[in-house]
Amino acid sequence: MNPYASTGSVSTVTASAADRDHRDDANGGGPGGAPEMPTGEVTRRLIACIRPHLAAFVLSFLSALISVALQLYVPILIGRGIDLIIAAGHVAFTELWPLLVELAAVVAGAALTQWAQGYLISRLAYVTVRDLRVQVSEKISRMPISFIDAHPHGDLISRVVNDVDLVGDGLLQGLTQLFTGVVTIVGTLIFMLSLSVSMAVVVVLVTPLSIAAASAIARFSNRSFTAQQSILGQVGGHIEEYVGNQRLVSALAYGGRAEEAFDNLNRALYTAGERAQFLSSLSNPGTRFINNIIYAVVAVIGCLAVITGWPSTLTVGGVQVFLSYANQYTKPFNEVTSVIVQIQTAVASAARVFSLLDETEERPDAADALAIRDLQGAVRFDRVAFSYVKDRPLLTDIEISAAPGARYALVGPTGCGKTTLINLLLRFYDVDAGAVTLDGYDIRSLTRESLRRSFGMVLQDSWLFEGTIHDNIAYGKPDATREQVVEATRRAHADGFIETLPDGYDTLVAEDGGSLSQGQRQLLCIARVMLTDPAILLLDEATSSIDTRTEAQVQAAFDELMRGRTSFVVAHRLSTIQGADCILVMRDGAIIERGTHQDLLEQHGFYASLYEAQFAGSES
Repeated sequence: MNPYASTGSVSTVTASAADRDHRDDANGGGPGGAPEMPTGEVTRRLIACIRPHLAAFVLSFLSALISVALQLYVPILIGRGIDLIIAAGHVAFTELWPLLVELAAVVAGAALTQWAQGYLISRLAYVTVRDLRVQVSEKISRMPISFIDAHPHGDLISRVVNDVDLVGDGLLQGLTQLFTGVVTIVGTLIFMLSLSVSMAVVVVLVTPLSIAAASAIARFSNRSFTAQQSILGQVGGHIEEYVGNQRLVSALAYGGRAEEAFDNLNRALYTAGERAQFLSSLSNPGTRFINNIIYAVVAVIGCLAVITGWPSTLTVGGVQVFLSYANQYTKPFNEVTSVIVQIQTAVASAARVFSLLDETEERPDAADALAIRDLQGAVRFDRVAFSYVKDRPLLTDIEISAAPGARYALVGPTGCGKTTLINLLLRFYDVDAGAVTLDGYDIRSLTRESLRRSFGMVLQDSWLFEGTIHDNIAYGKPDATREQVVEATRRAHADGFIETLPDGYDTLVAEDGGSLSQGQRQLLCIARVMLTDPAILLLDEATSSIDTRTEAQVQAAFDELMRGRTSFVVAHRLSTIQGADCILVMRDGAIIERGTHQDLLEQHGFYASLYEAQFAGSES
């Protein structure tokens, strides 16, 4: 969904290159660096995300408790069975058969509860991720346009899709290891103490070496995972721009340089990923080495206990049980280190997601904001000043007073602030000084929804989404009837080509129009605005992509649509705005001339020079 589009008739406002430069400077050029958020803070917030699903959390923990308890009971049964095998050919089968039946029941119960634990944890992880993705999506819809403009769209998409998915994978792995690990460690420790306190103490005293090794490696690798996810977001931004503008890339023969830029990012991602993977891969072998030492020490001490009775008296079966418990006691440490990659990647991804959720949202409407309807269309810019960067003024002392029904044209070189005036009028940005009023109301005192519903906009860059022709035209008025849609397309002179399509108004178009020509896409956008019948029109090079004959027809339709409505037309082709009631000539963020077409020509000023340059170019 287009982040700029409101529920009304307002479409995307594309700022000039100079405006983008201002915003990039103000925001540090986008989220290139990794967000700084302590792991403890990330963990706390993840727990808060899980809290609404506490029932699944508790049930999964109980399943883990029962499953591990049954698994810990298995070595006891096996130990008893070993002790029933007295010697070769001397087996107490009368006691062994019931024991085997009990063992089979315990194993089946452990498997069933382990499945239940896996199902509940998977459900918990995925519903948490679902809720988190909804939060991120809704957050983006509440962000100011300045934030969307200043951040690479590919990076934002990466946070909504990739990072949230990685959080889910980390939750799935982390919670599974947490539940089974905690219960296993506590359970095996209790059983080992019941068999031999001295041998259990040996195991416990050596275990911190394994924990210390894993923690040290995790600290070193955490920064590498954070950097990896940040660079991955930059790669997503680059690919989104490259694929979305493939025609332009190909037309300008920029493919080689684009591939070079991608290669640089890809190498940086490879370097960060290789370092992260290498450091994290040390964790599992390191802990396994220490745990194998623990197992060997327990085996030696157990043999001494059987032979000498020191440090405690154990049977052969008892030694087997203790070795099983020692192995299970160290197993959670091995398993945690084996999934450390997923967990650390999830933590880094969660930090990126939470940093987005922490961004300052668009200032909400005031509690007493007015929802206006039936506007007359009187627009006034009262000594307006605005800048994207505080120490770099863009608009200064803008004075405009448009009467209802007046047609105003904005002309001037690229980057002079024409589109910025439209952004201010729609409250995509708020003024730094002065005020913009609509029918005498300061637009900051109005609800954004009612304000933007009052405008209809057609841009030079058309925007269509994947759906039918009908749905695209009815985007600003979803409850429109087919007859109303057909009438709007007729007035926009778009009905001719629509009727030639295979399914007419039910023809499916791909994102951004697919195979439709630029002119056809523009006609659909014009029909979309005509359907909403707004009080004020904003036209930004609206006919620039249409052939001359169609432009004349559409211009006639616009003349009809603009009759009695306030209109602001941004134009570089001066022939299209000669009939405007007032032409505002802008340069360097200020209005330097104003008047009708004929008045401005007679002044022999900047407008006259622009007109003469275009006329001379057309003559040549």
